[in-house]
Amino acid sequence: MINDLRELQFHHLEDAVAEVESLLQTGYTQRGKWNLAQVCRHLTLVQDPGVDGYPLWLSLFAPLRPLMRRILLPRLLKGDSPQGIPTSPIFVPSGDLDDAIEAEKFAASVTRYKAHPGPYAPHPGFGCLDPETLEKVYTTHAAHHLRFLEPRFEVSESKGS
Repeated sequence: MINDLRELQFHHLEDAVAEVESLLQTGYTQRGKWNLAQVCRHLTLVQDPGVDGYPLWLSLFAPLRPLMRRILLPRLLKGDSPQGIPTSPIFVPSGDLDDAIEAEKFAASVTRYKAHPGPYAPHPGFGCLDPETLEKVYTTHAAHHLRFLEPRFEVSESKGS
């Protein structure tokens, strides 16, 4: 577990897109398992089913939703996402992805999500959520993953006279 990760908080999904674009420009140091392309692909894979619907087999977890809503959802909404919980294989990105391409796909996913008139598909862990809460779930999820990528800031040398 990595303890000294940067703190990130996004109020809107567009803020997460701006962070991704910034990481593309500055470069980054990977502190976790996934690079920028993998994070973007994961975020897209998790977010798109909110519009398209989740695989039917994920509804098997529906009986756990009241417990998840009561215990895990408030923790997630505070930005206290647990580290080290295995991700369902359908949401795990491959390692052969391109940062710029996946960043573009993530931005397109956010645009599509924000333009969706609703209703959104029930979240597999939390059930039906209002649009504001669902976006908060997605923004805290994005912040959780993007905090593992440290921006590289170029230090310009000042020239003495």
